[in-house]
Amino acid sequence: MLDNIYKKLLDHFGPQGWWPTSNSCETPEWEVCVGAILTQNTNWSNVEKALNELKKNETLEPHKITKMKQEKLEQMIRSSGFYTQKADRLKRFARFVLDKGSVQDFLKNVTREELIAFNGIGRETADSMLLYACGRKYFVVDAYTKRIFNRLGLVKMDDYEEIRKFLEQNLPNNIKIYKEFHALIVKLGKTHCKKEPVCKTCPLTKICKKKI
Repeated sequence: MLDNIYKKLLDHFGPQGWWPTSNSCETPEWEVCVGAILTQNTNWSNVEKALNELKKNETLEPHKITKMKQEKLEQMIRSSGFYTQKADRLKRFARFVLDKGSVQDFLKNVTREELIAFNGIGRETADSMLLYACGRKYFVVDAYTKRIFNRLGLVKMDDYEEIRKFLEQNLPNNIKIYKEFHALIVKLGKTHCKKEPVCKTCPLTKICKKKI
């Protein structure tokens, strides 16, 4: 069933190319982690503005963020909203990463438990980092995932871990599919499976039990 859903979404929307990064950061994986923090409670266009500001000022590196005055960092990421909280979070997270030795050491050695225990990083943000930065098979469950799979009738719960385990147990053991499937779910959630859904043109309309 999940294979069929994945194929229908991929055929309809095409590859999404997630996670979007640029060539201006020495370590794109670090940019993924910064983006995962900045995107909390905002949309990606606002995150891009903040990331571009960091790049323009050549400060999108953990050692530079740790040394920067918080007020300056707040101004650079202002577009992402909650900028005071996020600036504090980024500075603490940059120090957390460097305490591992380097970005590469962090990517190799950090555990999911450590990320979730970090103040300001929940399960969705942690799994985004693990999947798209660390290259580990953890499926990211966001509001779109919960809504879509409940409407499809495949899950009858709102629990993050239960939904994540269901998806991981029923998907092919392929990290590329994990990455692409999550991106396609977000796309569907934004274009069709909204709070007020657009069912007529939805690529999953024939297999959706809800059909609002």
